[in-house]
Amino acid sequence: MEIYVGSLPYSVTEDDLKEAFTPFGEVSSVRLVTDKFSGKSKGFGFVEMPDSSEADAAIAALNGNDFKGRDIKVNQAKPKEERPQRRARY
Repeated sequence: MEIYVGSLPYSVTEDDLKEAFTPFGEVSSVRLVTDKFSGKSKGFGFVEMPDSSEADAAIAALNGNDFKGRDIKVNQAKPKEERPQRRARY
């Protein structure tokens, strides 16, 4: 199951996230979303856990709790919605 993790402090690393989720079960991947120009964190990311019951336990335990000074939001990731294609401006 893919899990959305938001309201993260900008200093959080992928290793920090993996460490927070590992007590609940196997973590198959962690991805912090970064700004494509500056490379700095955008304050959210995704954690992939193959076992849904372990993922649900992590969501229940971590959502709304303090993580390195911020109350984080943790829930099941929703598929990205299709966006209308933008017209190029010239």
